[in-house]
Amino acid sequence: MTRESHAADEILTPEMRAEIDRWIAKYPPDRKQSAVLPALHICQDSNGGWLKREHLDAVADYLGMPRVQVYEVANFYGNFFLEPVGRHKINICNNISCMLRGADELIAYIEKKLGIRRGETTPDGRITLVMEEECLAACVGAPMMLVDGKYYTDLTPEKVDEILDSLE
Repeated sequence: MTRESHAADEILTPEMRAEIDRWIAKYPPDRKQSAVLPALHICQDSNGGWLKREHLDAVADYLGMPRVQVYEVANFYGNFFLEPVGRHKINICNNISCMLRGADELIAYIEKKLGIRRGETTPDGRITLVMEEECLAACVGAPMMLVDGKYYTDLTPEKVDEILDSLE
């Protein structure tokens, strides 16, 4: 057994491998590396919302791709976290549509309410305020934010309070 396959065997549970294999099956046999994004999501979801270096190595080894390519993918996409994060992740759009409709004020309001700045996690580990996003593709509902993958649009401080207060 090579060092690489050993790393994948140690990190990827049988359930994770089965889920990754379902994604691999969606691509031509010589294109299994195309499953890198879902494989990283599977690892991140199984590890409390963030990826350790071991996860990146295991995905690369399992998909038969250079580790550096997986590192590049994980560092490029803002929805992968390479450090521990809160149980809930908030992304706030700051594109022109949201900005014109009050996103800057909303970001300041959320930072004050949570007592953290963008890129930080509340001391209780409950919420990570992810760096704001350039565009979350919901301009018609500006200003908007994404909380744990769910879109919230037409935000006001009152709506933000309801959303944040509902998070456990």
